[in-house]
Amino acid sequence: MLDAQQQQLEHPVGTANNRKSIFITGAASGMGRESARLFRQKGWFVGAYDVNAEGLRALEAELGADNCVVRRLDVTDKADYERAIAEFGACTGGKMDILYNNAGIGVGGYFDELPFEDILRVVRVNFIGVLNGIHSAIGLLKATPGSLCFTTSSSSATYGMPGIAVYSATKHAVKGLTEALSIEFRRYGVRAADVLPGLIDTAILPPGTAERAPKEGMFRLIPPIEVAKVVWEAYHSDQLHWYVPSEIAELDKAAGNTPEMVREQISSTMTFAAEVASEKK
Repeated sequence: MLDAQQQQLEHPVGTANNRKSIFITGAASGMGRESARLFRQKGWFVGAYDVNAEGLRALEAELGADNCVVRRLDVTDKADYERAIAEFGACTGGKMDILYNNAGIGVGGYFDELPFEDILRVVRVNFIGVLNGIHSAIGLLKATPGSLCFTTSSSSATYGMPGIAVYSATKHAVKGLTEALSIEFRRYGVRAADVLPGLIDTAILPPGTAERAPKEGMFRLIPPIEVAKVVWEAYHSDQLHWYVPSEIAELDKAAGNTPEMVREQISSTMTFAAEVASEKK
């Protein structure tokens, strides 16, 4: 049961006042939070949604109550998602310029060693949550000229990554869904696109990952503001897939052209890492 402060997040406060608007899930931290900040700076009205009520309250204080609506939302709950969309639409005059499906979780480990409920939880948040959001918001997107349905995929959607197999699978699904909807939604004038981030400095990273990240190269540590900038750029473009950093596009091409070669490269990298770890013990 929600406490009193969480319940306050169930009620819209701000109004869009004819401003452009963005609905962001996973907005309490990381890429979602940076996107909320950036779009507020651009003069947009922000809808910020997350299961982290405390983070949302801090974000609301930063953005200003007249510039946003914040609400606790579990993206796996379709009925509650529909209520959140309706409340957002009441603040924006029935419009939504961007739906940013950003909420996601990760569980690391070998597939056969993970509890099956952990596997299903990743699928529910990372893919079912995206389906819930798009299906609930399409009415507002259709009512808004030039609107964009934007989703966070992952560099792990370029090639299935061992150790995060289910996470990777959900991000492949997001990428494929985006490609299909980018064609289907044309009949409404709604665009669809996604971002495939590499190693972004957010709370989803396992402990110690940021410290061990390479200083340069494709999988260097990237601040989340760089993803937020891409969301802004995507609204002003018809590009389908966005890569952060841009070099990940080359991995995507390689995986499509020579998946066996990429498989062996990843396998070799894992073997080398395991050997180094063993030597340090």
